[in-house]
Amino acid sequence: MFWKLRLPLALTFIVGLVPIVTFFLSTQAPVIGPAVQFARDRVERYMVIIAGFALLLGVVSVVQGSVRKIERRRPGWPFAASLLAGLVVMGAFGILSAMRVGPFQGLLTAPDGGMTPFFWMTRNLFNPLQAAMFSLLAFYIASAAFRAFRVRNVEATILLIAAFIVMAGRTPLGEYAFGWLPGGERWLPAVTDWIMTVPNAAAQRGVIIGAALGAASLSLRVILGIERSYLGTTEK
Repeated sequence: MFWKLRLPLALTFIVGLVPIVTFFLSTQAPVIGPAVQFARDRVERYMVIIAGFALLLGVVSVVQGSVRKIERRRPGWPFAASLLAGLVVMGAFGILSAMRVGPFQGLLTAPDGGMTPFFWMTRNLFNPLQAAMFSLLAFYIASAAFRAFRVRNVEATILLIAAFIVMAGRTPLGEYAFGWLPGGERWLPAVTDWIMTVPNAAAQRGVIIGAALGAASLSLRVILGIERSYLGTTEK
């Protein structure tokens, strides 16, 4: 019970409390300043090391899940095979390109500062695939906008009018369509900028404040041992 529950809770409490305490204490204090700086530096270094192990654990988990899907011929197993192939090829090229010692030194490095195979694959394979994946978000955004802009009540009507003004003021087609009005080429961008800098900024700040309060409350629950889902148990 101690090694599985008490010790992880104690470590979480200490590691979570150190950044909070050091944030409010000055590193220039004559007595506690060096101790605060030492604790802050050590915690930051340990976080980098833990993040590296977490990344390795994530890669191992992805590989295991993909291998099981391929072995059992589950739906979508060709995509899992493509993921494994890309992971192995990109990882091998990246490691070999970065080697500076050993028998593989300079094997995949570019001569005279040219493009390495890893950089070539990143620019010509990874970046286009990433752009294609993000471009698919446009269809989801359009679908969400269609559902949100339905005139069902007063709030939806205001949202529809504001969205129409912003889209018209941020596109050349909108400026051209309203350019025939007196001063249309001036007041439409001005109204658009006002909507983005005043109501939109106020809403964004409210969302950010709410997200920060939620993150702070969850952090306190984890530090105090109330939230224990990361341990795989809810026992007190």
